[in-house]
Amino acid sequence: MPLDESLVGRSFPPTAPYAVTAEAVAAFAATTGARYDGGPAPATFPIVLAFDAMQGFLAAEGLELHRIVHGEQRFAYQRPVVPGDVLSAALTVRSLRRIGGNDIIGTASDVTDAAGDLVCTTSATLVHRGVHRGPEAGR
Repeated sequence: MPLDESLVGRSFPPTAPYAVTAEAVAAFAATTGARYDGGPAPATFPIVLAFDAMQGFLAAEGLELHRIVHGEQRFAYQRPVVPGDVLSAALTVRSLRRIGGNDIIGTASDVTDAAGDLVCTTSATLVHRGVHRGPEAGR
């Protein structure tokens, strides 16, 4: 069933606070094949929070992760993420369209610090593969 257009503009509760540590940044860097020698986190590090925000959105809407294809991801920074930050992310649905039986969902997650200041915004395009009912459905 297609997603309801009323999702556009809707924001979801923020993720739990996430304490950024040098160890967490180093582990993230290692998974991407990079080294971390201190300083700011890699530019893609906020995906850790954005993924949690996306999981909250999917759970709230009853969508299954295995039906989601990640189409695009962007990061727009106000300042770098550094160890010692305590961050959370809140997802907003920015757009929704339907193509070939799939929902194309544009999201933005604002990543803020403990003071509530914007650190970065992550934008993603998610493709929700709808349930297709063929002739074998109901067998």
